[in-house]
Amino acid sequence: MIANGAFPRISDPLGEILYQLRMDGSLYAQSYLSAPWGVEMPELPGKMMFHIITQGQCWLHVEGGEPVLLRQGSLVLVPHGRGHRVMDAPGSPVAKLFDLPIRRITDRYEELHYGGGGASTHLTCCVMSFDPLTGRQLIPHLPDYLHIDSWDTDVDSWLQTTLRFIAREAREQKPGGQTIIANLADILVIQAIRAWLDATEETSAGWLAALRDKYIGSALAAIHREPERNWTVDTLAREVGLSRSGFSARFSELVGESAKRYITHWRMQLARSKLLDSGISMGELADQLGYHSEAAFCRAFKRVIGVSPGSIKKSALSLL
Repeated sequence: MIANGAFPRISDPLGEILYQLRMDGSLYAQSYLSAPWGVEMPELPGKMMFHIITQGQCWLHVEGGEPVLLRQGSLVLVPHGRGHRVMDAPGSPVAKLFDLPIRRITDRYEELHYGGGGASTHLTCCVMSFDPLTGRQLIPHLPDYLHIDSWDTDVDSWLQTTLRFIAREAREQKPGGQTIIANLADILVIQAIRAWLDATEETSAGWLAALRDKYIGSALAAIHREPERNWTVDTLAREVGLSRSGFSARFSELVGESAKRYITHWRMQLARSKLLDSGISMGELADQLGYHSEAAFCRAFKRVIGVSPGSIKKSALSLL
């Protein structure tokens, strides 16, 4: 039973953090390509891009790395918005994306028909924005690209159904369609990141390893979920069921800084994001982040960020 109408908390810290990425601004495209062909994707800072090969195969080349073969049914996520190339074969001529005959169907949906008339490749592509606050925590820990080359039968079927659903919503522009597309793109990105985490051995230390830890992951999720609470080492240790000393040592070892420092830095980054993106007052913001006075909040903000919250707010207003 659900007491007092309250739903139980999610017991998946990684899932909570991935959810907090809050994908938005999705641009969805279908590309129908025939060999020889090559497309140079521009650098898009602060964005994620993914490609799913729905027919044929192609090669991906991210600057500084080796070309990677992408087979039908595979997904590749470029999480840092880096420029890259997709092509039918290494050495094929490459054209800049914005120089190609892209057909704009809606604000969120485009089609591209391009190539020399040879073997066909169909790509499903998406460009997404993400919440910069959570992104700053998660994205730096991801590689230049995440390549999911093989899906089991159930996942592959689910993936294709999801893509068809996205395509229909993008074309038809029904009420709520943009929200549906963004949420489905979230799911695809989460699936890719989860698959990479399951396959990689690079997360034995650092923030991602902390997030996957039964105790410290739960503590991080609690801090992110309720930044206004009067969190201390003692209260966090009790929250996750560890002794104070055990929790403190484990947190510092995995995260790389003390719990107290992490809490303060997270609150100040959250404050900076809110000051830039909303008309919230200093008093409201101080209250939301658990500070008993505006002055205490302002002192903490300047100590961590290096400038006063008022200067951040003024700079945001000057851009309006």
